[in-house]
Amino acid sequence: MAIAANIAIALSKYVAAAVTSSPAMLAEAFHSTADSCNEFLLLFGVRRSERPPDELHPFGHGKELYFWSLVVAIVIFGLGAGCSLDDGISRLLHPTTTIKPGWNYATLGIAAVFESYSWYVSRKELMARRKPGQTLWRVIRSSKDPSVFTVFVEDSAALAGIAIAAIGIAVGQTLHNPYFDPAASVLIGLLLAGVAMLLANESRELLLGERAPLRLIQRVKGIIRSEPSVEEVGDLFTMQLGPDEVLLAVALRFSSHLRVQELEATIDRLEQKIRREAPVIKRIFIEAESLKRRLAA
Repeated sequence: MAIAANIAIALSKYVAAAVTSSPAMLAEAFHSTADSCNEFLLLFGVRRSERPPDELHPFGHGKELYFWSLVVAIVIFGLGAGCSLDDGISRLLHPTTTIKPGWNYATLGIAAVFESYSWYVSRKELMARRKPGQTLWRVIRSSKDPSVFTVFVEDSAALAGIAIAAIGIAVGQTLHNPYFDPAASVLIGLLLAGVAMLLANESRELLLGERAPLRLIQRVKGIIRSEPSVEEVGDLFTMQLGPDEVLLAVALRFSSHLRVQELEATIDRLEQKIRREAPVIKRIFIEAESLKRRLAA
């Protein structure tokens, strides 16, 4: 439904741009086209990431969502920012007069209503994951689900783009100056370039194997240290395998008086407790120093 609405908005912007010869409106049409493609790509990525593990991908396909979110950033930069900047700069060098501006205002007003509702829904979803004391920016930076923060960032950029286009068209019309409209197109292109770089950086971090949130790591350490048989927690590594899937690898030193069977039972108990209290951790690898020494002996 959201994809269909974005396509309809994009088509209406193309019609308005054709009727009025407005560079800013054409930039907004490019913007909505990129948004439509991106929602489809994210939906495709979500479905691909939900496939179960197989022989070639034993840890599952969760990171495929991160790959497609990177593709989204490329689409925003190439289609949205690139086309807007190219047309805006061209029209600055060869300005034309925008006609029938009422088409622009009506189209932008309708788009603003739909985008505002989408922005409200995506913000509500993002804030549902907010920890106490976190700012909205920190929520975005700490989120491991591109399907949530990407939509919110795109919706925010869409509202900003509509405002820039409306101001550029209105000021140009009021002052009878043909440069404000294409200047708005350039600003929209720069806005989209910034959004693309932000999303690309977030996707890059996740693709490279970003650690789990610090709160989760501290919780896991607390669970491990609550086990009386654990004398020391060594290296503890985590990696985000997907929005709700984390890998944990930790080296532990257990009490030397434990027998091998007791060590194995303790490790099983620890794994069950971690999975129960931190269900997002799907893969657990515990290296027992005491067990290694005994097996070596």
